[in-house]
Amino acid sequence: MELSKTRRALLGAVAAATVLSGTAAAPALAETFPSRPITLVIPFPPGGATDTQFRALASAASKELGQPIVVSNRAGVGGTLGPVTMARTAAPDGYTVAVLPGTLYRLPHLLKSADWDPTRDFTYIVGLTAYSFAITVAADSPWKTVPDMLAAAKAKPDQYSYGTVGTGSTGHIASSRLLKAAGVKMNFVPFKGAAEQQLALIGGHIDMVGDAGWGVQAKAGKIRPLALMAEKRAKNWPDVPTLKELGYDIVALSTLGIGGPKGMDPAVVKVLHDAFRKASKDPAFLEILDMENQPELYMDSAAYARAAAEQFESDRRFVAELGLTRQ
Repeated sequence: MELSKTRRALLGAVAAATVLSGTAAAPALAETFPSRPITLVIPFPPGGATDTQFRALASAASKELGQPIVVSNRAGVGGTLGPVTMARTAAPDGYTVAVLPGTLYRLPHLLKSADWDPTRDFTYIVGLTAYSFAITVAADSPWKTVPDMLAAAKAKPDQYSYGTVGTGSTGHIASSRLLKAAGVKMNFVPFKGAAEQQLALIGGHIDMVGDAGWGVQAKAGKIRPLALMAEKRAKNWPDVPTLKELGYDIVALSTLGIGGPKGMDPAVVKVLHDAFRKASKDPAFLEILDMENQPELYMDSAAYARAAAEQFESDRRFVAELGLTRQ
C-alpha cells in the first residue's frame, strides 16, 4: 500500500511537471522564433498580381520578424501545387508557409488527384484580402459591353476563347456560370498565372479573361473591364457595372491569406499572425491592393479557418450546380 502511494505521488509529480513545462514552452518558443529565414511560397509565377502583392508584404513582415522572408514561386494546378506541396513536405515549425488561393477549396470537388482536405491539412495563420474578379477584354476589342460579347459568341459558337488561371479556379467557375446562363459557348484556355493570361489577352491570343489580376493593365489602358463579378461597383471603376446589374446573379469571392502545414505550434502561429497583420498596413502593400481593386479583408487565425471551411462547402454546391464531376 505504501509503495502504491509513493508510486501515485511520483506519477502525480511527473504529470504536474509535464503540464508546467508545456505551459512554459509556448512563451519560450515564441521568444526564440524565428531564429533563421522564413520561406514564403507564392503559388503563381513572378510578375503577376499575387506575386507583386505578397513580395511587398514579405518585405514589410521581415522587418517585424527580424529575419528575411525568402519568396519561392511554385506555380501549377490552378495555384494549388505550391501550398499543397508545402503542407505535405514542410515541417510544421513556421519556417515554411504559403499563400493560400481559393482553388484549394474547389479542386478536391473536381479532381480525383486533388486528395487534400483544406479543413484538416493546413494551419490557417491570417486572412488578408480577396481577389477582385472581372470580365475583361483587350483595349482594341470591338466588345464594349458584356451583351456585345455574349451576342458575338452566340452568333459564332466556339469561335471565341476565354482564359482563367487554371481549371476549376474561381474565375473559371464564375465564367462558366456566366456562359451557361447566357446559353453561349467559348473555348477555354487555362493559364498558370495572371501575368501570362493578361499578355495573351493583350496580344490577341484569347478574346476574354474572366479572372482577377486585371487592375494594373486596365489602368495602363491595355485592357478594358466590361463587368465586375462583385456585389457592388468599385470606387476605382465607377462606370463598370456588376454582373448582377446585368441580370446574372454571379459574385466571385476568393479569399487570400497565409497558411502553414497542419500541427503548427499556436505560439508560432501567433508570432507569424501578428507580423503579417502589421505588415498588411504597409503603404506599399496597400497601394498594390488598391491598384488591383482588392479590399483589405483581415481575418484572425480562427476566423480564417472558418471561412475556408465555409468556402469548401460553398464550392461543393457550385460544382454540383454546373453539373461537373470529378475527373
